[in-house]
Amino acid sequence: MGQCGITSSKTVLVFLNLIFWAAAGILCYIGAYVFITYDDYDHFFEDIYTLIPAVIIIAVGSLLFVIGLIGCCATIRESSCGLATFAAILLLVFMTECVVVVLGYIYRAKVEDQVNHSIQKVYNEYNGTNTDAPSRAIDYVQRQLRCCGIHNYSDWRYTHWFKESKNNSVPVSCCQPNINNCTGTLTRPGDLYQEGCEALVVKKLKEIMMYVIWAALTFASIQMLGMLCACVVLCRRSHDPAYELLVTTNSYA
Repeated sequence: MGQCGITSSKTVLVFLNLIFWAAAGILCYIGAYVFITYDDYDHFFEDIYTLIPAVIIIAVGSLLFVIGLIGCCATIRESSCGLATFAAILLLVFMTECVVVVLGYIYRAKVEDQVNHSIQKVYNEYNGTNTDAPSRAIDYVQRQLRCCGIHNYSDWRYTHWFKESKNNSVPVSCCQPNINNCTGTLTRPGDLYQEGCEALVVKKLKEIMMYVIWAALTFASIQMLGMLCACVVLCRRSHDPAYELLVTTNSYA
């Protein structure tokens, strides 16, 4: 009966190691996705530390490749030292992912203040050229999120670009895609996106941070199960004479 329990724990442990390798790829993908997406919105927040959870997620994903290899080798070779190392590293990664969750919630709460503080400045820096980074950022966000202005399209009236252009128009990135020959003129407001960008940028950035939080929580749970299985195998190996005899017999066979 004890041997069946050990075998079951070892089977689960090997299966979990395979999951760790898959999780490593998923975590690295999520971290890279956060970096790429935040790069599109980086003009709307100034705190670079917001990306710390994504950096940790990528580091943890890379470490999980090594953890999976150690776990598989330790389980197959029935190494007490290897399993103990495996469990200790899992504990360290588990604690790291708990830190990611906490940081994720902290920076998620800061997103709205960051965007509110920066968005007016970015809109005032708009000059309508592709060579200007703030202009590219605003045109990209307005097309991607289907929005116009900070709260609505009328906000453009108070920007330097609108006052200098003197054509009573907003950027064509405000035009709805199903409207032909849209020039952004305010005499045809129905051609423009009606919703402002501020709330949508905040929503998008908070969604991205939630991906990091949920990924960390999910894989932290899996690692908890991995630690439990490793401890079960270690404890039963040290207290079950039948298992020790089996290991010794297999070693000489």
